[in-house]
Amino acid sequence: MIRAVIDQDITPTDRLVEQLPDDWDVSVGIESTEDEAIATLEDATIVFVTSRVPLSPRVVAALDDLEIIAKLGTGLDSVAVDVARERGIEVTYTPGMNAQSVAEHTVMLALATARRLTQARRLIENGQWRDDMPLGNRLLGSTVGIIGFGNVGKRVGSILNGFNVDLLLSDPYVPEIDAELVGGTNVSLEELLERSDVVCVTAEHTEETRGLIGRAELERMQSSALLVNAARGPIVAEAPLIDALADGTIAGAGMDVHQTEPLDPDSPLLEMDNVVLTPHVASMTMESRQETIDRLVTNVLSLRDGTAPADRYLAPSDGSTLSE
Repeated sequence: MIRAVIDQDITPTDRLVEQLPDDWDVSVGIESTEDEAIATLEDATIVFVTSRVPLSPRVVAALDDLEIIAKLGTGLDSVAVDVARERGIEVTYTPGMNAQSVAEHTVMLALATARRLTQARRLIENGQWRDDMPLGNRLLGSTVGIIGFGNVGKRVGSILNGFNVDLLLSDPYVPEIDAELVGGTNVSLEELLERSDVVCVTAEHTEETRGLIGRAELERMQSSALLVNAARGPIVAEAPLIDALADGTIAGAGMDVHQTEPLDPDSPLLEMDNVVLTPHVASMTMESRQETIDRLVTNVLSLRDGTAPADRYLAPSDGSTLSE
């Protein structure tokens, strides 16, 4: 009997369940701590997860019956890929399929932060009106920097073409022609931070990018600049960011991802009028979710049939973990 367990965060769940064979034992629900995950997945053959479920080295090593890890989305930083490989567990995922949704959300956060939407909402809640609202800023004609120019970064650049921005990119792994295709210029991280009115983080989460934006980087930014992150929380050091927002080192931030998730409800970020926050939902559009679920099921059924999906849907053999 094949036992498949599905993370309840994969919605619409029915779309996934309906595509699985009738003779599989399918259940929905995985808790988000290591001990609870081990208990739930103890005799699972296949697990469908989001980044919410910690498939750490300890968890993966404890699952003797596991044959396939099916990770929704691009990031594999929540999966102990090396341990899975050692144990003969296949890891499949769906890189790039949510890129357009994440790119749109990134631009939305930039606009919302520039127009101070958090503060505008609080004015209404407090019985105030536009006379008490400071002026926001237009995106049109500004300088926007994109850190990381992969699947998401390229789409952000394309969307921004309609805003007539001066586009700067910082990614040592892409050729200059990629920047030119969206009318941008590939520069050093330092130059991008110093010149940009809006800095958008769309980089992969790797050991190289962990803590990439810290105190020194924030201090390089203009005091009028905004920071947007819809990639992965650990790329931006949270404590220095809070300090920079509080003391005016930068003007504002739009954050879909956070160093620790869920974000602590007592976080100072929640009290700041110059911050727009969303709960790691950039990829969550109906269109991208349906397409991603369909692809993930196809990957799993192919692996079960002995006909592996395309290499791009299998965990990289070099241990790299994309997180766009």
